[in-house]
Amino acid sequence: MISIEKILTAKQGISTLLIFNEKDNIGNSLLNSEQQGYIMTQLKQNERTFFTFNMFSYWIIVAFIKEKATHYETIEEFRKLGGKVLDFCDSEFIVDLQAVSSIGKEEMLGFAEGMMINSYTFDNYKNDPKRLIHPFDHLYLCNNEINTNDIERLLTVACAMEKCRDLVNEPVCALNAEALAAAFVDLSNEAGVSVEVLLKNEIENKKMGGLLAVNKGSMDTPTFTIMQYKPENAKNKQPLVLVGKGIVYDTGGLNLKPGDYMNDMKEDMAGAAMMACAIYAIARLNLPIYVVGLFPATDNRPSGNAYASGDIINMYDGTNVEVGNTDAEGRIILADALSYAKQFAPLLTIDAATLTGSASRTLGPFGIAAIEKDAANFMNLIKDCGNDVYERIAEFPFWSEYDELIKSDIADIKNVTETAGMITAGKFLAYFTNYPFIHLDIAGVAMSNKKTSYRGLGATGYGVRLIVHFAEKLTHNLK
Repeated sequence: MISIEKILTAKQGISTLLIFNEKDNIGNSLLNSEQQGYIMTQLKQNERTFFTFNMFSYWIIVAFIKEKATHYETIEEFRKLGGKVLDFCDSEFIVDLQAVSSIGKEEMLGFAEGMMINSYTFDNYKNDPKRLIHPFDHLYLCNNEINTNDIERLLTVACAMEKCRDLVNEPVCALNAEALAAAFVDLSNEAGVSVEVLLKNEIENKKMGGLLAVNKGSMDTPTFTIMQYKPENAKNKQPLVLVGKGIVYDTGGLNLKPGDYMNDMKEDMAGAAMMACAIYAIARLNLPIYVVGLFPATDNRPSGNAYASGDIINMYDGTNVEVGNTDAEGRIILADALSYAKQFAPLLTIDAATLTGSASRTLGPFGIAAIEKDAANFMNLIKDCGNDVYERIAEFPFWSEYDELIKSDIADIKNVTETAGMITAGKFLAYFTNYPFIHLDIAGVAMSNKKTSYRGLGATGYGVRLIVHFAEKLTHNLK
């Protein structure tokens, strides 16, 4: 991970990035008159905004940022700049860079965050040593407004995000349900969070019928991980409960996924990874908020004993569910966790899951699909947080008419419908709640098959920054 340090004055003889707003005067002792003239000509005639000058022993990089319609969109431009600068540094084997600018703290931190996110690589299985080298190492921030706490927060959240991406990128041959639970134990121990892992016998004793049903096709034991962060200075007596889908691999079960649809299904535990790593960061940042994490985990495979379409599952809370499709397994294991959450009398429960193709097809890779039940104010807050970190949330309608679509002729409810897939999946989950509830469908954003801007290939870590920022804002709102 990149190291970051604040400096008070620019250093001599090292590669330097000069960041300007589009209307700034570029007069600067680090640029000679010839360079300044060239930049201004190119900026005016060709609208060019990115310049690099090879000074042989170091580089000078000059970038201009145009202000967008909203402040959060402008900050996103600085993140994109961070990604672009990191790519250039890697291409030229630049290992140290100082960013010098009179821009504000948020803008400079946005730039640094873009560099941090773009610097991630997953190379656990690469044997060629040359491919393991990531040249860039150290970023100096020359900005009077930034303090040590700002940098520590940035590094902590970036670390949590990297841990999340590592987990999601791991193949199921290395990360089954027990290994995922063990990783959550390691996170908890590192951050000072209490943790408990339930294995199959305990899950059976608790009669978590949903998790057990999906696990029937697997040779591996299911797990149910409970993380609790409860600092003495917590502002809330009722916890914020974070629930994540932990399907470590999803074949679709007996309703087998066709062809390429199975290629990235190691990502189906991204909701659990996102929430667990967010709790890790919340604890590392010593936020005064009581948080509980609930993470059911298994793989979903076909076998002679796998659960089947037409089965009736008796869930943890006693609800009977008719199975219409074994590939709608995520909501089934989440339902047990949401019922289990009732014992905590949550202030709010948020679940995250790579749940539906419907959400992915509707929003593509540009945002999170969401619904809320009895949590309108919380939803407004998390949508604002989504804008701030540019992990935007699109709220879907949750009209009562959708309740009719999940009714079953032979059981209490059914796990699939013929239409409104993302919304009815949310209705299914909400059936098991009696507290303020938000559902986040991250199917379109958890994994990327191409590099875009500062967001790299593979697991994106989407949602970690969102939840940490939401927890920070929530603590400010709690009395």
